[in-house]
Amino acid sequence: MLRIKRLDIFIVKSFLTLFIGTFLICLFIFMMQFLWRYIDELVGKGLEMEVLAQFFFYSAISLVPASLPLAVLLASLITFGNFGERYELLAMKAAGISLLKIMSPLVVFVTLLCCISFFFQNVIGPKAEVKLWTLLISMKQKSPELDIPEGVFYDQIEGYNLYVKKKNRDTGMLYNVMIYNFSDGFENAHIIVADSGRLEMTADKQHLYLHLYSGEMFENLKAQNSGVQNVPYRRESFREKHSIIEFNSQFNMVDASIMSNQSRSKNMAMLEASIDSMTMLSDSIGRSYYKEASMGAYRPISLLSKQDTLKLKSAHLGSYNVDSLFSSSTLMQKQRVLASAVSNAGNLGSDWGFKSFNIEQNDQSIRKHKTEWHNKITLSLACLIFFFIGAPLGAIIRRGGLGMPVVVSVLIFIIYYIINNTGYKMARDGNWVAWMGMWTSTAVLAPLGAFLTYKSNKDSVVLNADAYVNWFKRIAGIRSVRHIFKKEVIIVDPDYDRIVADLSQLSIDCKTYINQCRLMKSPNYIKLWMVNTHDEEIDKLNDRLETLVEEMSNSQSITLLNVLNNYPVIAVHAHVRPFDIYWLNMLAGLLLPVGLFLYFRIWAFRVRLGRDINQIIKTNEEITTIIQTNL
Repeated sequence: MLRIKRLDIFIVKSFLTLFIGTFLICLFIFMMQFLWRYIDELVGKGLEMEVLAQFFFYSAISLVPASLPLAVLLASLITFGNFGERYELLAMKAAGISLLKIMSPLVVFVTLLCCISFFFQNVIGPKAEVKLWTLLISMKQKSPELDIPEGVFYDQIEGYNLYVKKKNRDTGMLYNVMIYNFSDGFENAHIIVADSGRLEMTADKQHLYLHLYSGEMFENLKAQNSGVQNVPYRRESFREKHSIIEFNSQFNMVDASIMSNQSRSKNMAMLEASIDSMTMLSDSIGRSYYKEASMGAYRPISLLSKQDTLKLKSAHLGSYNVDSLFSSSTLMQKQRVLASAVSNAGNLGSDWGFKSFNIEQNDQSIRKHKTEWHNKITLSLACLIFFFIGAPLGAIIRRGGLGMPVVVSVLIFIIYYIINNTGYKMARDGNWVAWMGMWTSTAVLAPLGAFLTYKSNKDSVVLNADAYVNWFKRIAGIRSVRHIFKKEVIIVDPDYDRIVADLSQLSIDCKTYINQCRLMKSPNYIKLWMVNTHDEEIDKLNDRLETLVEEMSNSQSITLLNVLNNYPVIAVHAHVRPFDIYWLNMLAGLLLPVGLFLYFRIWAFRVRLGRDINQIIKTNEEITTIIQTNL
């Protein structure tokens, strides 16, 4: 019997609350981006609220699959970041529950989301795409709302340019009106100038009723030619003039069948059927073109007499010396032959160019259908992949809220978008196979999700910034500085008599180490790489020093604590070979550029180590003096 635990309910509830909010935010962002692309088709058209509501509804439905992956990524990051920030994740792991066990109820939930995303893309999405793009095409064809601005030419009425210097918005009167009528062609333009006027829309909203007062009209009586200097025209003065201009301002929905051949308007079964039919069509057309070419489409046509032409066609062209035939022809015949050859070559080039265009268009349509078929699967699977990226990242980062998780989510989604868009374009253009281009993003991000899940489950410090900072300091030779302060509570006081003796013995051992290792001199290059021994003596000296420093940090003397900060932090492995494996050291020494770089680096660290040991001896003497005089 399936048993749902309270912990699973708590995890799913925490995730679901954030997922709903992030999904609405992501959907809103995608809708704004989509709206910004087509804002010119909406503004100034006087669209009804019903049309706009349909546009926003169908655009939201079509953008649901694209919003789900980003919402899952952001919600999982915030959820597990909150768990880590509130130490709830630590409590779960302390109770013996692994990260994979904590993620298991959400894996089931996200898998259900993948199925919902696939259902949207395969069933609801195609219908929404048809409705949406039908609306967009209808919006593009709708005439803009009539709103003539002041002081500029208005060209949104087809065949007319209107200029109005000033207008009264209360009465609708236009003043100082200039109209260029190009409906009969640019050369036969009618120019009307009037002191005032008014534009009205007819009841059927199919025409504009133009009223003009106190003006003149100029009209050419014949077309203008470049060679004619004087062109007769007609001039007419009027006190009142009325005319009708065609202007359809109604919103007319186009037929939805124009989207029937688009790949985004089909489900997977329809895509497969279309791919099969287009592939068969392409094969049949290709075979017919090949047969046409092999049947002698390039056979030259002779301009000789009819009998000679029949003889030439019946004979094999290779049995004739074409150059001698051409040389023996008259100048007129040569010109006719060359002109005919150029004409035939041009006709054949145009014919095969058109045929090649048809084949390319069909192949491009096939590739679009294939990419759309794979996209329905990969976009649904992206929800699960993003969850396995977001949940481990949230557990590692341990930051909740909308700060760091949003930044990380946006960066990951940008990487996914770039990879996915690049693969899509490569597959669409035929540079890659369709499945390779569409599955590239999945192939890149799926291993990343598995790696992060594994590292988070093992409590790895793969994203711990301090670990990388310490590694860089170790490589660059940057070391930390001691910061010892007076403690508020001291349980055990230092034994100063023993410490003085230990400091004296430490100084003697340090001097002995310097004399034996000759740190201030350059090391032997060959011996450096071939001798496979470790410097255990410096490890012992450093351990003794740190033990004494830790004990003396319990002192109440401010002077002593300040002097303790003079002790250097020793890098005990920087002055020896860089690798623990013998053959790697040998290889580094044989590769001369690498070996020389490491050699001089080790030499520099040996010199620094010698100075550090001298500093330890000097500090030991200062501390001994302080203890003997003040403590």
